[in-house]
Amino acid sequence: MGTALPGTAGVPADAVLLGFVRALRAAGVDASAERGYAFLRAVAALRPGMRSDVYWAGRATLCGGHDDLERYERVFAAYFGPAGAPSRQPVRTAPPARLRLVARETATAPRTGGESEPPGPPTAVLAGSAEVLRHRDVSELDAAERTQLRRLLAAFTLTGQTRRSARRRPARRGEVDPRRTVRELLRRGGEPALLRRHARVTRPRRVVLLVDVSGSMGPYADALLRFAHAAVRAGRAEVFTVGTRLTRVTRELSHRDPNLAMAQVAAAVPDWRGGTRLGELLREFLDRWGRRGMARGAVVVLLSDGWERGDPELLGRQMRLLHALAHQVVWANPRKARPGYAPLAAGMAAALPSVDVFVEGHSLAALERLAAVVRGARAGAGPGKGADGA
Repeated sequence: MGTALPGTAGVPADAVLLGFVRALRAAGVDASAERGYAFLRAVAALRPGMRSDVYWAGRATLCGGHDDLERYERVFAAYFGPAGAPSRQPVRTAPPARLRLVARETATAPRTGGESEPPGPPTAVLAGSAEVLRHRDVSELDAAERTQLRRLLAAFTLTGQTRRSARRRPARRGEVDPRRTVRELLRRGGEPALLRRHARVTRPRRVVLLVDVSGSMGPYADALLRFAHAAVRAGRAEVFTVGTRLTRVTRELSHRDPNLAMAQVAAAVPDWRGGTRLGELLREFLDRWGRRGMARGAVVVLLSDGWERGDPELLGRQMRLLHALAHQVVWANPRKARPGYAPLAAGMAAALPSVDVFVEGHSLAALERLAAVVRGARAGAGPGKGADGA
């Protein structure tokens, strides 16, 4: 697309900007393809390297309402760094600056000592480290990269697919509301009046996340739990950790500060980096919570590599029961991204027939795609269909 900017580790400028648009989508901003294209055109018309121009171009083209502004501030600060941002409100997170200014002289009009003309506008270099980080395996990140990853995950907003409820609300379009229409006619003494209408209320489906914290998932557990924290913060989400025990951590993750929430989870979960008993723990989840309503009509996400120390047939039976209860079953496996991967592990092979969507879970970009699936993208894709299939 665009030419690579200096200091971006070979990442094209357009790729850096489009990565920012994807991060906004993951944070819940309705940054459609049309708005993304308008953003690229606006940046190209201004100064693509200047941080303030990128900020205002994105704010003008990517934000569709007042609710998007706060999310835009958080994502922009996490992606480009808050230093020098022309924000009207202070940004809560304060990562180091991801921008450096490099003044260049134009080749067509070299300056001499006697020239009095001011130099051309400086060329700002957007650090593409955030875009490079999006595709890095979480298990390979160093301490500084993990800190930056946590800032980007803190900007996530994870909500379930919308469903129509039985309740109705007044609306300009929709079916005629006979009761309100008759009341209006009576109020007017029988004189003609406009028909009153109502429409079904839409609500997000509940999201249930089962996060594997066993030894084989140790390098990914922190990032996956921070991903789950975004779901709890958005509402209508339940989170459990699975290993040798099943632990409900929704209350611990309900704290707004992600670091404090993670500290509370660490104190509540007794089986970090232990074994894996997916079949037994999934049966416990269904018996205690799932059949009673938590899994009914919900989007259930399992974040695990599928290594099972117990009976794979038990896991297969429980997955079939879960699939019958839930609206959609999604499995995110960090090992899926490895070259030559095949779901040959006994647990993964037993569970896969009952999985609606099978995706990767090893990087920030993979978690962004997972969030899109939870929100309803590719809702009908099964494990053997499309790019997300096995």
